[in-house]
Amino acid sequence: MSKRKGGFTLPGESGYEELTLKLAEKWGADVIRDSDGTQLSEDIIHAGYGIYSTLCVIREHNEWAGKNKDKLQQTFLCTSPVVAATGEELTISLMDDFFEEQFAVNDCCEAMKYWQVYDRTVNEPVSSGDWTYNRETGSVTVQRAIPWHKYTVSFLAYRIWEEISMYNHTTNHWDKEHLMQIDPRYPETREYLLKWMKEWCEAHPDTTVVRFTSLFYNFVWIWGSHEECRHLFTDWGSYDFTVSERALDEFAAEYGYSMTAEDFINQGKRHVTHMPGNARKLDWMKFINDFVISFGKQLIDIVHEYGKKAYVFYDDSWVGIEPYNGRFEEFGFDGLIKCVFSGYEARLCAGVKVPVHELRLHPYLFPVGLGGAPTFMEGGNPTAEAKRYWNQIRRALLRCPVDRIGLGGYLHLTEGFPDFCNYIEQVTDEFHMIQDFHKEGKPYCIKTRVAVLHYWGALRSWTLSGHFHESWQHDLIHINEALAGLPVEVSFLSFEDVKNGALKDVDVVINAGYAGSAWSGGDAWKDEKLVEVLTEWVYQGGVFLGVNEPSAVTGYDTYFRMAHVLGIDEDTGERICHGKWSFTTADTEGLVPEGVRLAVKQNRYLTDGKAQVLLEEEGQPVLTVHDFGKGKGIYLSSFQLSSANTRLLYQLIRYAGGEEVTGMYMTDNFFTECAYYPKSSKLVVINNSECAQKTRINTEAGVKELELEPYQTVFVNL
Repeated sequence: MSKRKGGFTLPGESGYEELTLKLAEKWGADVIRDSDGTQLSEDIIHAGYGIYSTLCVIREHNEWAGKNKDKLQQTFLCTSPVVAATGEELTISLMDDFFEEQFAVNDCCEAMKYWQVYDRTVNEPVSSGDWTYNRETGSVTVQRAIPWHKYTVSFLAYRIWEEISMYNHTTNHWDKEHLMQIDPRYPETREYLLKWMKEWCEAHPDTTVVRFTSLFYNFVWIWGSHEECRHLFTDWGSYDFTVSERALDEFAAEYGYSMTAEDFINQGKRHVTHMPGNARKLDWMKFINDFVISFGKQLIDIVHEYGKKAYVFYDDSWVGIEPYNGRFEEFGFDGLIKCVFSGYEARLCAGVKVPVHELRLHPYLFPVGLGGAPTFMEGGNPTAEAKRYWNQIRRALLRCPVDRIGLGGYLHLTEGFPDFCNYIEQVTDEFHMIQDFHKEGKPYCIKTRVAVLHYWGALRSWTLSGHFHESWQHDLIHINEALAGLPVEVSFLSFEDVKNGALKDVDVVINAGYAGSAWSGGDAWKDEKLVEVLTEWVYQGGVFLGVNEPSAVTGYDTYFRMAHVLGIDEDTGERICHGKWSFTTADTEGLVPEGVRLAVKQNRYLTDGKAQVLLEEEGQPVLTVHDFGKGKGIYLSSFQLSSANTRLLYQLIRYAGGEEVTGMYMTDNFFTECAYYPKSSKLVVINNSECAQKTRINTEAGVKELELEPYQTVFVNL
């Protein structure tokens, strides 16, 4: 592999000029960036590199924010339920559950009209005349409370410490001023920010790219008062942090109805991304998206007026940006940067319509990782972490290219880890080689086309809600990660898409998730047209691949609405006295690799005895195939990411599409994978394991036999 410069963004650091320029040379960087809490010296700025300047639009304004605390960003909070005893009055303290350094009660008159007290026992709001608020004690008293009923208070609260700054502050043990976040929903804030943006551009003539740390509204991250449960609620796709009395008023004026606190609180469950949405939530999302695009474009236009490019960091305050809703191009961004741990995140970034796609690799140059374990400090092993992360990301980049990679954090932390520095050099060389192959032509892909079906469809392409470690418990995120590196064309469909004819371009539909989730579909399956369209499509030759509780909804003769196609269903208790078909496992004929593990789910039963059971655990079918007309229903009880399970998914897709279980450009060892680039006759073979592996690949140039070191990448000319 030849060393070359370009496509790499390095975090520089004032006071470490020699280290910065040395690693810029070693890693082939063409751009140097600042990180949160660091500065770039004149020596670095004028060393001949492009300069990224990190800019968080809403949190670098403490002086102005301190004078305009009524224009800080807000959220609805809800107290824990309190049970009324025999007395008629019940007093509830508002802030007992919440981190007092993050929140402050907004008790102005305009805000209090949106407060709600709820009797949770009957699930009804309490009349405003039956409760009072005491500003001095920060508590609400319910008059005429019904004994032994549960009550909560939902109220608007200012967020007085910006969450990412709060996380960085506590993680890195900073002794700094707490940064507040201001809300551009207010005209005075917008006027201030437009003036500030111009002044910033004039004060930074050497900046070539303004790297917006997203835009205005952070994903929701609510911290609690107790260290035993510090993180009360987190949802990467939530819009909870976009509310304010002004926004709620403007929404009512535009949409003709008022949102309530309960629309966000939802009995304390909130409307997490893992739940199907509703019309009110979709209206609110559109309302916020319209605003974020409108004002965001004004700031981006200013950046362009000063001859600079504008990139957005697609994490942190990303809410309202929605890169897959069909309107992202309206912003005018020149690039998108995505923080990645996994392959599906790389695919998420690569598919956005924007000129430049850039990945921010892990581990970040922080003393500790997200879980608090040591990284760049005694006891840490950042090289091992980097290998594991690159192992996941690399397989996705073989399928779909990005333009740039880079690191974030504090460069001086690398000084004690020379092996890490050497490994990143290797990563950049591999990245450039893969880039070159993509430039010559697309990689080989099988004919079978796959669609992932869930409530959000294309809007949540390649994601569920956050990073893998935040969504690991869901089957679908494991499936997304497996698909990210397979030679398969993948799309994401909503249930409305299916009803509107989208299946004409699909061979296999995957529906995976637990009952009632956005991923399984919940009440969407009560629509008979959806069931009709999918049933006909399978009968005519399509394949419906269901995982866990696909199409599950109550109220019908079967719990799985597609049970007639799958040949399997779940007994939720109604069929406890019914007879069950016995079965024996069928010969898999090479379809199921050794080492496949599917977690058993109880109470699954065959509907008509015709489904072939390919795998069983504890007497329960965990993998079945059922013929239906010209098509098939395939059922998996679960799916957890592993090399064996990834190969199983790939072979099931090939089988479903009428292609051989094994074929050209497919390794015979599932710990290894390959990508073939026909235009350049290049074959890339990767070892996804921490052990040495041998593998064979059938190619048009004959069988290739290779030995790979742990996590190794091998480039082969055919």
